[in-house]
Amino acid sequence: MPIRIPDGIEAIPELKKEGIVTIGEERARTQDIRPLKILILNLMPIKKPTEVQLLRLLGDSPLQINVDFARIASRETTHTDRSYLEENYLTFDEIKDRKYDGFIITGAPVEKMAYEEVEYWPEMLKYFEWADTHVFSTLHLCWAAQAGLYRDYGVQKKILPKKFFGVYQYNSTMAYHPLLRGFDDRYFIPVSRHTSIDDEAVDNCPELDVLSRSSNKGINIISDKESRRIFILGHFEYDLGTLSWEYKRDKEKGLPIRLPENYYPYDDPLERPRFVWCSYAHLFYHNWVNFVYQETPYSLDNLMPFDVHNPLHER
Repeated sequence: MPIRIPDGIEAIPELKKEGIVTIGEERARTQDIRPLKILILNLMPIKKPTEVQLLRLLGDSPLQINVDFARIASRETTHTDRSYLEENYLTFDEIKDRKYDGFIITGAPVEKMAYEEVEYWPEMLKYFEWADTHVFSTLHLCWAAQAGLYRDYGVQKKILPKKFFGVYQYNSTMAYHPLLRGFDDRYFIPVSRHTSIDDEAVDNCPELDVLSRSSNKGINIISDKESRRIFILGHFEYDLGTLSWEYKRDKEKGLPIRLPENYYPYDDPLERPRFVWCSYAHLFYHNWVNFVYQETPYSLDNLMPFDVHNPLHER
């Protein structure tokens, strides 16, 4: 939330430099307030844990937020009851004429496949294109981040020799960015994926800012210049036990999985995992909600389209 202070306070320029939101008396008198509208496209096969994780973070705000959930209709979901989805999840046809302040697209277990080989890629392209004109700010998580970078900027991915799996430290690279306000110089975040992106392509893209990276693990958070497209290659939303559940699941399936790095004390799976990313997760989502609240138009009818000049859009 912004702080209201007299217009003549000399600290205002320094506060703005540091990304602290302030409003003067005139704006405070005329400011209109309404609930934020957020849509979550949940691509995970098992829906309910992801619902809890994201709603927990979005709910940590004094603002009223109206949340809708959407699903992919072009692929049958076998891990979640169909009646539950029909009752609680919207399809693209049901949201295509709606506008939202924020949009969250989750990860999906299809990262080893070429994007065009994913069964529901044509439907994903519909959501991406719709978001260009109907959403103010979009969070892309894990696979969705890779897919969004590919669709918008042509950034390719590559298969890693082994799963990138554990809790890792990254360094903030942009001082006072509104999405990282209050972060330490470094933070921790869970990562669970088999692919990486072309960091050099991101660095060479003038439309993108790298918000955080590791010297040996690469880039973690990317944003366009106006924070309307945000790409997170890890999972702030993960619960304390999510990596443990994934490890046991893969082990039971006989997949080549190792213990998640930097997770169990002494690498002992009988020990309680370290929950070192919890505060950063809440802070990041608080910052995003606050940013959206400050910058989104009061009437979504006045929403300006997001313009990406990329030849991939012509496909």
